[in-house]
Parts: sequence; structure tokens; C-alpha cells
Amino acid sequence: MAKAKKKIKKKEGEIGKGKKAAGKIKAVFIGEKVTSNSSFAYQLYDQSRFGEVVEKKISYSFVEALYLMKKEKLEVFFNKKKLSEARFIEEARKKEPNFMTRYAVFSALRNRGYIVKTALKFGADFRVYERGVKPGEKHAKWIVFPVYESAGLTWHEFAAKNRVAHSTRKNLLIAIVDDEGDVTFYEVRWIRP
Repeated sequence: MAKAKKKIKKKEGEIGKGKKAAGKIKAVFIGEKVTSNSSFAYQLYDQSRFGEVVEKKISYSFVEALYLMKKEKLEVFFNKKKLSEARFIEEARKKEPNFMTRYAVFSALRNRGYIVKTALKFGADFRVYERGVKPGEKHAKWIVFPVYESAGLTWHEFAAKNRVAHSTRKNLLIAIVDDEGDVTFYEVRWIRP
């Protein structure tokens, strides 16, 4: 009987592909961020680098929070009330007008096994690490700019994004999101003829 309890406890703490946590991460939507101090939040951070450690809490970007909500790993509360996905999206879109375009790109990359982090200090939306690489072990390989297909991109904007990628020594990914939410990635690199 004692052995059976130990096995159950071990399984409850595991989080990852094919494994579920015993409970969901409980997080709070405050201002411009979603935070949690749950032990499950720390476990998921250690394993998959969801969120950032800020002031002894795990802080999630809005796209990370929605992704984890859809994977049934996160519950978000606002004024002590649990937010539905629809309500969370509504609140996130108030803060980030292009939220759904950014979410489509984030989700597509995470579903392919990449670690995706914000890249505001690089002048981009996201930085992306190669599969199997965690932030801090190596530098990100790409910076990503999500673009909604009907919004377009001028040559001047394209050149500016390319310069940002070049100056940060990363490859540029332009992520085009169509009306169905499908994402097409274009990698842009400098070459010397």
C-alpha cells in the first residue's frame, strides 16, 4: 500500500508531454501581466521555460497564458473570479491590439517544439530558441515578427526588421498569419555574393 502511494505522488508532480499535473497552475491577471507562485508554475518553468521568474513569482506573457489555458494547465483569475478563455482574450486584446496574430505565431512555434520568449529589448515580438535549447544555455537563433496577411509590410518596414535581426546576430523570421489562423514562416538571412 505504501509503495502505491509513492508512485501516485510521483506521477502527480510530473508535467510534460503525455503527463498531467495533479492540479492546474493558478495565476492572477494584474495590469500588464499574469503571475503565479504555484509549485506547478515553477515545475513547468524548469522543464519547458514557460514564463519568467520575476520577484519570486512566475510571470507569463499574455500569449503564454492563453497557450497554457488552452492546454488545460493554467487557470487565470481576475478580481478573484476565474476567467474563461473568451474573457481572457477580450482582456488581452485591450492591452495588445494584435494579440490574436501574435498568439497564432506563438502557438505554431510552441507546438513544433521551440521555446518562444518575448523580444521587446531586441525590437521584435519574439525570440526563438532551437529545439532542445533553453534560454541561458545558448542564444536565440531567430527573432520573429508576426504579420497579419491583410495588414501587409512595406519594404521600409521589412528592411528595418532585417536590420534589427542583423544587429542582434539572429536570423529573421517573418510569420504571416492568414484568415484561418494558419502561419507561414519566411526565414530571411544576409548573404554575401
